[in-house]
Amino acid sequence: MESTIRTPDTSSVTVGVDGSEPARRAALWAAGEAVRRSCPLHIVYGADTDGRALYVSAETIEKVRAAGREILDDTAKAVAAEYPGLLVTAEFSRSDAVTTLHRAGGLHGTIVVGSRGLGGFNSLMLGSVGLKAAAGARTPVIVVRGIDGTEERGTVLAAVRDADDLVCARYAAQEAELRKASLRLLHVWPVFQSPGNAVTLLDETAGERAAALEAVTDAIRDEFPDLTVESDAQKSTSVAGVLVEASRRADLLVMGGRRAPSLLGLGRNLGRATHSVLHHADCPVLLIPREGTDSGSPS
Repeated sequence: MESTIRTPDTSSVTVGVDGSEPARRAALWAAGEAVRRSCPLHIVYGADTDGRALYVSAETIEKVRAAGREILDDTAKAVAAEYPGLLVTAEFSRSDAVTTLHRAGGLHGTIVVGSRGLGGFNSLMLGSVGLKAAAGARTPVIVVRGIDGTEERGTVLAAVRDADDLVCARYAAQEAELRKASLRLLHVWPVFQSPGNAVTLLDETAGERAAALEAVTDAIRDEFPDLTVESDAQKSTSVAGVLVEASRRADLLVMGGRRAPSLLGLGRNLGRATHSVLHHADCPVLLIPREGTDSGSPS
């Protein structure tokens, strides 16, 4: 199904904070992204005081509000010290964090979240707020991972499956240009572990898959003639495993967020490979939202 986002939009960057160190690092990373895009940075804090009003005292609610405003102020000061010329706005919201992020992101902005919030239990895993923000967003979401003590690698990586990923590749190309980096288009071809007719069938479609990747590559090279673009395809029993490994040599991984129906039939979830990459990637992941019916997709 064709993507609902046709062209890259870099009109704004919104980052969510909660007082955790991963959120602070995400805010500073988002500030750098806003500078690259020449756009303002909007910092939000979702206190969920409306949801707590019936269960806690007014005094507790006021303490939550004060703490949230202090977090916003401290984050804005940290950003200003690092990027003194950047326009920064801050918003305290009485709604929960996910609702706040989606609303603040609007129809066209980019949402940035840290890899783990205060409620997390494992620094390697993405927190529940980040997952819900990514799964439910209708705008691009960046999960900031793998930035501790790493130098720029000079490459933006894009996961490409077919022509429907041209929009995803465009986002990646624009990000590569902003970073003065090269672009790598990577197609991961899932194969089954057991031999038989399934493998034979996959082999028969090799030409179609190569042609689809070549078409996307040619289109990006035509649209971005000054950009260094390389493409390759790999077979693997684990799409996520290949992408995570490739992320170790990239400054940003861009991929489409295909949606699969939830097991309970309530809403839509991120696909298996996307979910795994968001948990384990070694660089920030830019997820381009897309609605589709390909629930069998590995990504």
